Amino acid sequence: MQQYFETVAYLQNRAGEFMPEFGIILGTGLGALVNDLVIYDTIPYDEIPFFPVSTVESHSGKLILGELAGRKVIVMQGRFHYYEGYTMEQVAYPVRIMKMLGIQKLFVSNAAGGLNPEYNTSDLMVITDHINLQPTNPLIGKNLDELGPRFPDMSEPYDEELIHLAKIISKEEEIALQFGVYVSVPGPMLETKAEYRYLGLIGADAVGMSTVPEIIAARHMGLPCFAVSVITDMCVPGKIKKVILLDILEAAAKAEPRMTLLIKSLIERQPKTSNQ
Repeated sequence: MQQYFETVAYLQNRAGEFMPEFGIILGTGLGALVNDLVIYDTIPYDEIPFFPVSTVESHSGKLILGELAGRKVIVMQGRFHYYEGYTMEQVAYPVRIMKMLGIQKLFVSNAAGGLNPEYNTSDLMVITDHINLQPTNPLIGKNLDELGPRFPDMSEPYDEELIHLAKIISKEEEIALQFGVYVSVPGPMLETKAEYRYLGLIGADAVGMSTVPEIIAARHMGLPCFAVSVITDMCVPGKIKKVILLDILEAAAKAEPRMTLLIKSLIERQPKTSNQ
């Protein structure tokens, strides 16, 4: 807890009177949302005490304080993954810090492979549930009672009200959305054809290498969550092709304006508390 307190103290001192309402985590190839921000401060991860540092080339590694749709947000431009060699506690560290800084809700994005044959490349999928196939999770080990209970409920990992609001926004803004189950795997290699078949059989609509650890940590702290996947490649028979990072980035870039509009609209419509 002492490390958490020191990180929070550093960021509070840096932010001054800035109090974030919402946290946003931007996934692979999805960093351009920051172009819609009114930026107050940009803090490289390596300047923040005890903060991990992004090692993936498509993750810029900056914590941004600013405004989106007139609301104060703290944005992770680049996240951390188990496959980078970090512990799950390190992967989830920024989520816990954002909650301790005062955020009320967490918005998460990722790039994912499509397992549902009804999907297409560059579709947006709102995550309604998940399957955790990571080898461990952020809650393993001694529970920090200051953060949350030993046995947190996970029957509603993604906030139903936010999902319902996303459906309303999709109609009003004409944003085509899919809704489905995300499965999180360790990576960093992409899956074999047999593994894709297996993941589809167990009920997943999209597969990726992130998000679930952050959501587990957030729900442990009672933080409502909303997450969206950009389908960057198709992983069903007849549509599987060899993929390189450039392909994933191009598919994400195509979908990014719609994802930004969705998250921006969701945040804009959140009720304001009396002190805002």
